[in-house]
Amino acid sequence: MGLSTNLKQELETLYQARGPVPASLRASDARGLMLRIEVVTIDLLGCAVSELELFVPTLQSAAFDVLKQWADALSQRITYLLEQIGPLEFDEAAGQVLIRSVSPDQLPDGAQYYEILLSQRGSGTFLLKRYKSTKGQSGRTPVEMLLTREVILKLVDDLEATVP
Repeated sequence: MGLSTNLKQELETLYQARGPVPASLRASDARGLMLRIEVVTIDLLGCAVSELELFVPTLQSAAFDVLKQWADALSQRITYLLEQIGPLEFDEAAGQVLIRSVSPDQLPDGAQYYEILLSQRGSGTFLLKRYKSTKGQSGRTPVEMLLTREVILKLVDDLEATVP
């Protein structure tokens, strides 16, 4: 079974049981990929998610160019989030690539944007979060991503399909 099939079952079980939420759902596959998704709320159609993380053991020993190519592939394939994403920073010394919303969602008091960090460190990870920045204030605040179950499962399928 693939990650999205496992995750679909986990989401349905969480919904049918009416929680408890927040919940940390996990799924894995035969290749050693391990998915973790932090679900804040869930209903029939979707979820509020604070983060989605995919552990990719093969990234630990991969060349940095592999990470850059994955960032490009993800940016071209994941076109269904609120904003288009694209690579922003490449840090070869740290073994990390930062992907962000190309045009953040502009709000009257600031902006919201997606951020994806690809890293060779640890067990090799893909980490997706959403942030809000407020005009006139330094820093940023994590915000929940409101995603339908269909979008979550498509995202997981796209991650699996593009893993180097």
